[in-house]
Amino acid sequence: MGFDPASTRDVADWRREYADRGLDEGDLGDDPIRAFERWLDEAHSAGLHEPNAMVVSTVNASGAPTSRMVLLKTVDPRGLVFYTNLHSAKAVDLLARPACSLLFPWYPLERQVRVDGTAELVGAAEADAYFANRPRGSQVGAWASPQSEPVSGRDELDARYAAEAARFADAETVPRPPHWGGFLVRPHQIEFWQGRPGRMHDRIRFRRAHQETDRTWATERLAP
Repeated sequence: MGFDPASTRDVADWRREYADRGLDEGDLGDDPIRAFERWLDEAHSAGLHEPNAMVVSTVNASGAPTSRMVLLKTVDPRGLVFYTNLHSAKAVDLLARPACSLLFPWYPLERQVRVDGTAELVGAAEADAYFANRPRGSQVGAWASPQSEPVSGRDELDARYAAEAARFADAETVPRPPHWGGFLVRPHQIEFWQGRPGRMHDRIRFRRAHQETDRTWATERLAP
């Protein structure tokens, strides 16, 4: 089938101009993790819905990229941590092919942060500590949901949840499922993007020269 202009949904006229906020290298300092934490705090202070929501992109066994939204749970000098069912599609991807990319799309602030890195499982003690602080309903849900697997319908999910809730009804605490854990993404590249007028956006990238051994960062400005 050829191109048919009459059947094309044109959204180009949604274009809007960006504010003249600006971003200089000095604004970010020499530590991109700390700079990211500042931007994350500013997104939270601005009242953005789920400012810790990020797009996690992985590569599956066929070599195809896949993406989904996940919530960032902790950030520290090592990198960024999120949690998931270890049987989920993203976990299967990361356990076999640890390279991944994260994207924080803070549209109201005309900002983005992209993190490229390598994922590894967090230790059991770290996963246990986080799981223990989850709401009980989320703890039960971690047992009930066969994440990424086909199910017959909503009724099956509701029945599985009810069964797990009943199983732990008399338990003071809900233990962490063996199939649930966290991934630490150790970044080797972090890019900060700030919208500017005329599509002349500011892009500043931090890179490690040697991903596995180098602890210092080189900074460069990219053309928009």
